Amino acid sequence: MDFILSVHVQDMLKEREIPEEWVWRTINNPDLENKGDDNNIHYFKSIPENGGRILHIVVNPHVSPKKVVTVFFDRKAGRQR
Repeated sequence: MDFILSVHVQDMLKEREIPEEWVWRTINNPDLENKGDDNNIHYFKSIPENGGRILHIVVNPHVSPKKVVTVFFDRKAGRQR
């Protein structure tokens, strides 16, 4: 895989009890993907195992390998059922 997890992301996965598999699922098969104003790629995916909450992954595509810089459940994105 051409991505690495930043130390921040590794810490957030533990702190927020987010399985790493959800990160890869979101990146590999997002419900929505867009380029943000920050020039990073933002991936969004509804996670059924977490009540349909939307996982938001931010990736810096300008480094090699690409770096996952943050991960969180996006309250603004709402829930998909």
